[in-house]
Amino acid sequence: QVQLVESGGGLVQAGGSLRLSCAASGGTFSSYLMGWFRQAPGKEREFVAAIRWSGGSTYYADSVKGRFTISRDNAKNTMYLQMNKMKPDDTAVYYCAARIIFSTSTWYLAPSQYNYWGQGTQVTVSS
Repeated sequence: QVQLVESGGGLVQAGGSLRLSCAASGGTFSSYLMGWFRQAPGKEREFVAAIRWSGGSTYYADSVKGRFTISRDNAKNTMYLQMNKMKPDDTAVYYCAARIIFSTSTWYLAPSQYNYWGQGTQVTVSS
């Protein structure tokens, strides 16, 4: 059973930085796509970034491109989201997610396309 546990959320001022972690267990992740999503109050859960565990290729939402960096540490089975130049609009609960992939050319951007989820971590950016 795959388990994902996020950590690293908190309160940060606009323009500041924060790094989220997602510790993964219970699977062989070389065939997985890992993603970060976020959900602000009253809004739908939205895609932030994704990474192929094997190879490390990445994909970002336009809203975070150039500010956020997704990465993974194979030895620690941990995924990260480095968030820089943060804005109040980045305030949300951030979730990590995972799914098995069969294609190296497809990116999955919808929450319904992921099978495993963490519990979420709150990120608040003050203005």
